[in-house]
Amino acid sequence: MKLRLHQIILLGVVLTLVPSCGMLDSKDRKKTGGAEMETSPAGASGIPPQLRPKQNAEANIIAAGGNTSGAVPNLSQIVSDDDLIFTDPDNPDANLPELSTILENKKRGPWEASEAIAKQRSVSEGKPLLIWFTNSMNSPMCLALSQELFSQHEFGDWASEKIVRLRVDQSAKLEDDDLGLDQQMTQEINIKQYVEKLRKKYKVLGTPTLIMTKPNGDVILRRSGYKRGDSKFVLGQIQHAEAVSLNSHKAWKKSLEGKGYRDWNDRKGRKVFAKMVNYSKGTLTFIEPSGRRSRTSESALSDQDRQWIVEQKKLRGLE
Repeated sequence: MKLRLHQIILLGVVLTLVPSCGMLDSKDRKKTGGAEMETSPAGASGIPPQLRPKQNAEANIIAAGGNTSGAVPNLSQIVSDDDLIFTDPDNPDANLPELSTILENKKRGPWEASEAIAKQRSVSEGKPLLIWFTNSMNSPMCLALSQELFSQHEFGDWASEKIVRLRVDQSAKLEDDDLGLDQQMTQEINIKQYVEKLRKKYKVLGTPTLIMTKPNGDVILRRSGYKRGDSKFVLGQIQHAEAVSLNSHKAWKKSLEGKGYRDWNDRKGRKVFAKMVNYSKGTLTFIEPSGRRSRTSESALSDQDRQWIVEQKKLRGLE
């Protein structure tokens, strides 16, 4: 009993000498790894401020090049943790995702519901992103905008080719009968929190609100409200903003083509703008301007791309 009591007393002394995390003062916090990263000029991400995308920029339609930095955001800035692909730091090419998997069409309809997927598509496809903040169940003007513009074939056919669409509906309801009552309530709470997060991020005060961004995140169109009969005017604004984004994106692509980036097409006609960083025994490793890496086999590429590889081999005396 004496030995156990001695141990208890000694343990109590040790515990009183060890401060809790909450007792650390500001000087102590600066010694931690996290604080050191925060004081770095590049921040925790390691990306210099001038290369980061402009978030929540207020803008009307802006002429090409008017507010673009020329930089495309790294994927870690535009997707959730669940969407990130981690690789072995000692062998970054190990377990790389197949290009065919990345190019699979993940959208479930004309309008995406996930900002992460919509932004991924905007970056990889080089198309501007149209974000529609709506209240489909409670707003007559949201209903009018849907009926007079977004439900029309003229808009649908054009948008499918030219832009990526994201709908943020604050009155969205679950349609999954397999979920229990508690699960449904949890999901509905998550949806409301998600919508509110995006409303704050894009500074949306009411519905309907339309925001269009370039692939690099620059806002090129912001429009709030709608009046019946204005569908052609609104469509004209959206189409003009798309043209602005296209001209800017062409110039950006041109600047990267001199660094080895090009459009690669698979045998299904899907394409990715990337640079080949490795070729070995018919397997290619790509890196996109966003930093995303992938691999594919030469046989999965289009005839034109395979011919390009043959020509590059000849130029380097590999054939």
